[in-house]
Amino acid sequence: MIETVKQAAMPNGCIPFYTLLNAALDVVNQRLEAQPESVELLCQRGNFLELMGRGTEALDCYALLLALDPTHRAALNNSGNLLTTCERNDEARRVYAQAAASHPGDPMSLVNYANSLRKHSDLEPARAYFEMALKADADYWQAHLGMSAVLADLGDTEGSVRHRRAAFRGRCVVPLTYRGAQAPITVLELVAIGAGNARIKLFLSDRIYKRYLVATEFFDAATTLPPHDLVVNAIGDADSAEAALAGARAVLEHTTAPVINAPSAVQMTGRCAIARRLADVPGVITAKTVAWSREMLSAPDALERLAGQGFAFPLLLRTPGFHGGEHFLRVDAPDDLAEALATLPGSDVMVMEYLDARGRDGKTRKYRVMMIDGRLYPLHAAISHHWKIHYFSAEMAESPEHRAEDAAFLEKMEDVVGERAMAALKAIQTALGLDYGGIDFGLNAQGDVLLFEANATMAVFPPTEGSQWDYRRPAVERICGAVHNMLATRARSGHFSVN
Repeated sequence: MIETVKQAAMPNGCIPFYTLLNAALDVVNQRLEAQPESVELLCQRGNFLELMGRGTEALDCYALLLALDPTHRAALNNSGNLLTTCERNDEARRVYAQAAASHPGDPMSLVNYANSLRKHSDLEPARAYFEMALKADADYWQAHLGMSAVLADLGDTEGSVRHRRAAFRGRCVVPLTYRGAQAPITVLELVAIGAGNARIKLFLSDRIYKRYLVATEFFDAATTLPPHDLVVNAIGDADSAEAALAGARAVLEHTTAPVINAPSAVQMTGRCAIARRLADVPGVITAKTVAWSREMLSAPDALERLAGQGFAFPLLLRTPGFHGGEHFLRVDAPDDLAEALATLPGSDVMVMEYLDARGRDGKTRKYRVMMIDGRLYPLHAAISHHWKIHYFSAEMAESPEHRAEDAAFLEKMEDVVGERAMAALKAIQTALGLDYGGIDFGLNAQGDVLLFEANATMAVFPPTEGSQWDYRRPAVERICGAVHNMLATRARSGHFSVN
């Protein structure tokens, strides 16, 4: 019945989808009055309620069904999906486990359970269930996509990319489930098959947005794009996703919809390019950055060549494509270079000048500002004794003084960083031209911005539980509100835009 509803709905049919859903639900409810224990009718009712965004009622309906048939495949998996959407992850894992145990040859059940295991960081069991799903159906794209994710978590980059390619080969446009109660905003989300995607999807709730993933490396001119309101380019890393960004530009030749984060703008945000582009901005100090092959850095004359390009120790080494502090080292002396290089993966390594962001107290401060739709929003001021600093690893939870500094930055950023730095940050935003991105920086004694990075990969995570983080919640809510407003405003001008 659901497929009949979809076929009759606009724009391909003649009746609005949600009008049909309500009518179909009325029919099912009437039939259930005569057959209250019909598993088929209960499943249909749960499906309709889920499609209408009435998740709690759908869960109750599936519970009635499972009381009659505890191994019902669709009811188990749909219940798990709804529980996951509600962040009831422990309950979802138990339901998915029942589905996998009851249907050991069903790839959907196996993949759902594997994804729930991965969400709980049970990586090896998750990989085993993804393998079982692929034995059941070697072409099941969701299994390949899940295996790609779990292999990336386990550090197998090559295997991760191989499975991600298998997931999207021949199907570069993949629809995701929509669970809202109103007509959705339809989004083409451009993604890379490997590393390099930004976390913009955190803002694309399946209660508001109907998403179509487009694996841009596999896009060609013969691909039919679905009608859509908006294009969101989620490819954020210019250093690791060059092919994906080129494919994203090709996609844009086939749509007139508004675009968030034009691929051409993202392509200009590689670390080496940013260091050069922003070096002459008043009030900005960039780190000299070059990309060298492992062979060049291992050569006998490597130290001489580094000195010839203006590098001194300490310096930084970084494998391209990582943004959480992974594979990022400080080398304090020439004798340490070979040992540091041996611990880094990949054939290419970025050599970066070390910018000393320590204050008078010897602590490093790293500020993050988000760039959203032409405005700057403070996200955090992280403080630590260590040179490599991220908010999750900084000395914040144990220090009321550090949290007070953070709060002051969030409340009145311009007073903390000063006029010179504010002007520099605005100049950086103008130069980059991103709709969504961020700037990580420190400050020197003169009030200059010590630029660590500026690109579209920056993530916005909600504060964890605990009253000590209540001061951070309004700032994060302002950023999320700005992103949601930007997406909705742009989408209103692009309804069903496709060439």
